Amino acid sequence: MSHKWLKDAQQGALVKGIYLVKQKTLSITRKGEPYLVLTLADRTGEKEARIWENAKEVSGLFQKGELVEVEGEVVSFKDQTQIKIQKIKRFEGPVDPSLYLETSPQSPSSMITSLVELLKKIEDPHLSALINRFLSDEEFIEKFKEAPAAKNFHHNYIGGLLEHTLGVCRLTEAVVGLYPQLHKDLLLTGAFLHDIGKIKELSWDLVIDYTDEGRLLGHLTLGVIMLEQALLRFKSFPYDMALRLKHLILSHHGELEFGSPKRPKFLEAFALHFIDDLDAKMNGICRFMEKDPREDHWTEFNRMFERFFLKGRILETAHMHNGQAKDQDSQPTLFSL
Repeated sequence: MSHKWLKDAQQGALVKGIYLVKQKTLSITRKGEPYLVLTLADRTGEKEARIWENAKEVSGLFQKGELVEVEGEVVSFKDQTQIKIQKIKRFEGPVDPSLYLETSPQSPSSMITSLVELLKKIEDPHLSALINRFLSDEEFIEKFKEAPAAKNFHHNYIGGLLEHTLGVCRLTEAVVGLYPQLHKDLLLTGAFLHDIGKIKELSWDLVIDYTDEGRLLGHLTLGVIMLEQALLRFKSFPYDMALRLKHLILSHHGELEFGSPKRPKFLEAFALHFIDDLDAKMNGICRFMEKDPREDHWTEFNRMFERFFLKGRILETAHMHNGQAKDQDSQPTLFSL
């Protein structure tokens, strides 16, 4: 069956394909008639869809999280496009997960190679041995290369955890060069370990969701448990160093209201929190801007950050006003006098 990517589903387009049901709600019109509201998804995005006829009967044919074969038309309703479904049934055939989950734009092999090269710069023998313990665990590495970094906001795609960890480690290398007070090896090890619990917190079959462990414990606690299990392999790992590594994991969300059971209480923990936050937010905001459907130079309102974002770069803006830029270039400057 041919597949129409949801990102290409513009008003008036015919839609035909196999999509993931991310949300399903049976509602009632003002006249008391039932209708079905769906959120359909593939790896390119999501689209609301509605079924107006035989809604109750159709609702029983499939569940949230399942795949459905759909035929319909994209229509406009209250200035928003949605799919008016004409045919729908549960899909029973073989599944290709790559149709429904985004993947990192970077290859896993290149990212893991870059990460290993960075971690080789750790000189402390205890920390280096601990890192190698994780890197030599084939089961860990396989999951670490595949896992998303989050369910929703940032790096929420296959390979996202590896991409985010590499980004945090690269930022760490830059930051320790600016602040010699920081213990480079400790901070770089913390950067690598800070989100390892996400390989157990999240599942990523057709949809990214939380595991039972994830909901009951969370990735901070799971990360500390994984660290403690790795430390059991060492007879003489320094107690103070192990304690600080655990604190780096537990405190990297920064504040109690953001999920950290402890706030950062030494320099490296403070730095890791801000480095992690920067990489996560830059990815999340950039993806929000890239996926914004409006042709305007301002995005839609972002509820998380409670603001609109200006799209495009300043060089592109300068290009739009090329004549004005040339006039300014001809003016004398301090360095041309």
